Amino acid sequence: MATASKTARKPRSASKAAPPKSRSAKSKSTKPASAKSPPKKAKPAKPVKSVSAKSDPVEILRRQVLAALDELKARDVHEIDVRGKTSIADYLFIASGTSTRHVKSLADEVVKFVKRAGMMPLGVEGQREAEWVLVDLGDIIVHVMLPRIREFYGLERLWTVGDDLPEAANAS
Repeated sequence: MATASKTARKPRSASKAAPPKSRSAKSKSTKPASAKSPPKKAKPAKPVKSVSAKSDPVEILRRQVLAALDELKARDVHEIDVRGKTSIADYLFIASGTSTRHVKSLADEVVKFVKRAGMMPLGVEGQREAEWVLVDLGDIIVHVMLPRIREFYGLERLWTVGDDLPEAANAS
């Protein structure tokens, strides 16, 4: 019985999909040529920004990462410029989440924001355990961790060694 009703519906949907030719021809012939509506105008395109130092891909990516982490209220966000220290990335972002679910959500949000900007992450690691999730964006690497994991590994100390030299050492 169910198959009969399905077959009965197919002809109706087919007739709706393709109107009879005589009907469309009739509507065309009844309108005078002068009564036709003007063609619809396309929406204006968004203005293209000129390429400058502030709008380079790394800067756009950096802003997207900061926006994503701010959106879901990441805690204790640190941005470390590692351009002179390593060739693997230009920036490292280290942020904390309040729980494994928050850590995973923060990493997912970073990926969403980056994709919306038209870029693709190279990889995401640690999502299953979600104690430490690494999002590799090429020039930027984002570490989202639980506070206890962050304290244990101390990535900020590792990557900022030698940055804050005491003034006494500089004078001698």
